[in-house]
Amino acid sequence: MRKFRLCCLLLLAMTSCVFAQQHFDIIIKNGKIIDGTGNPAFDGDVGIVKNKIISIGDLSKSKAGKIIDATGLIVAPGFIDVHTHIEGDEKTTPTANNFIYDGVTTVITGNCGSSNTDIRKYLKFLDSAKLSVNVGTLIGHNDVRRVVLGEEDVSPDKAQLKRMEEMIGKAMRDGAMGFSTGLEYTPGIYSKPDEIVALAKVAAKYHGVYTSHMRNESDKVFDAIAETIDVGRQAKIPVEISHFKVGQPNLGASGKMLAMVDSAREEGIDVNVDQYPYTASSTTLYILLPDWLKAGGTSEIAKRLSYPGLHRKVVIEMINDMNRRKRSHFDYAIVASCFYNPSLNGKSIEQINIEAGRPSTIQNEIETILDIVKMGSADMVFHSMSETDVENILKYPLTMIISDSGIREFGVGVPHPRGYGSNARVLALYVREKKVISLEDAVRKMTSLPAQKFHLTGRGLLRPGMYADIVAFDASTVKDESTFEHPHAYSTGFKYVLVNGSLTVDNFKHIGTRKGVILHGPGYTQHQSK
Repeated sequence: MRKFRLCCLLLLAMTSCVFAQQHFDIIIKNGKIIDGTGNPAFDGDVGIVKNKIISIGDLSKSKAGKIIDATGLIVAPGFIDVHTHIEGDEKTTPTANNFIYDGVTTVITGNCGSSNTDIRKYLKFLDSAKLSVNVGTLIGHNDVRRVVLGEEDVSPDKAQLKRMEEMIGKAMRDGAMGFSTGLEYTPGIYSKPDEIVALAKVAAKYHGVYTSHMRNESDKVFDAIAETIDVGRQAKIPVEISHFKVGQPNLGASGKMLAMVDSAREEGIDVNVDQYPYTASSTTLYILLPDWLKAGGTSEIAKRLSYPGLHRKVVIEMINDMNRRKRSHFDYAIVASCFYNPSLNGKSIEQINIEAGRPSTIQNEIETILDIVKMGSADMVFHSMSETDVENILKYPLTMIISDSGIREFGVGVPHPRGYGSNARVLALYVREKKVISLEDAVRKMTSLPAQKFHLTGRGLLRPGMYADIVAFDASTVKDESTFEHPHAYSTGFKYVLVNGSLTVDNFKHIGTRKGVILHGPGYTQHQSK
């Protein structure tokens, strides 16, 4: 027995000696670690070899090729933004500065029903583009439907539905994370619920997630939530409700909306929501037009508006819609980017109408909208939500933080500030200043919660064996610098950012590192193993 104890003590001593002499590529020392679980912060060091975290604890006796001193900093998993739209931006700004400077190391694109339809080709392109962030994608319903049915207000026959199902299945096998819809946009607005359920069932076979920009986020929001949840119920697929919010005439209704989510979860339906932490949304000006006007595409819109009777019908319907929303002017609608006339950028529809010399009436403002539409439309920012609802949704335990943004080209247009500062805004305004949620919970909402929902294996937590996607930031100074008036400003406070073990932000400066990788959905692994 004594010999056994001596052997154990000797083995322990040898193990401690080996540990003490362990050599890492990078050690992040003296930080306060928030590991992504939501548990309290603790002091410790992080040891990294190649692209993985190898050890967390007291590494003061270990050596490394590079030592990063995180004294006074929070060390956390890199943030995961599951609702982005980076298509078309990848080659323009592969360093993805707006994401990296906001602590984001992983993005999921293909949201709101809009994606590339050849996922295998797209992922190969992403791999060659070598971005600074990790990227996964969803397969978008609108683009799949467009391939099969165009922009028409029609329902698919059996053969057409089968073709869409085959496209979804191939996308999932090629690596899509799941299936997204954008039911406020063409041609998704013309789809019936049974079509969505049929396609979601295909994604479910490959353990994908269903994300939805619902049909309505204002006067019919409860019907839209019920429809979204029912897709999860019938297709037996996890549901993510995109950019969860509400506008007129249902301001203040977020409690009832969240109760619907809770009720679905009690039923056994896996439902989460995501949110950008602002009281304004952003999308195209087309969103204000009647659905029937948009059938057939943009060329048909101009053609229909040229007929006096149809033009008059559009104006009447838009006036009625404003009345339902209890609005008397389009002062809440701000042009973010108008390619044919950049001088309109940053101005409200009400202001543009006045500058055109028209009396300030709803009807005249609608005519101003239709003039812009006929010239090629515009991207917009809509100030339409309440701070109370934003905070209520943020406090919900199953809310993820997202940007709903592409990779910003610095200085171009007057975009929504969410593309630069969503995460920093939560940390600065809602954690530090307002204390709406704790710092640990904020990090959880940005890391492990989205990683778990989207099956991002090896990411979202600071633990040995996980990929070394890591941010180190000053919780006392981190801040979103981007505003609606002056949106082109990077977040501050993130001193170090690592992506797959490679230092990307060093002493607050993006050093040009592009070590992001392509992330595949579970269907890809499932298909490859056969």
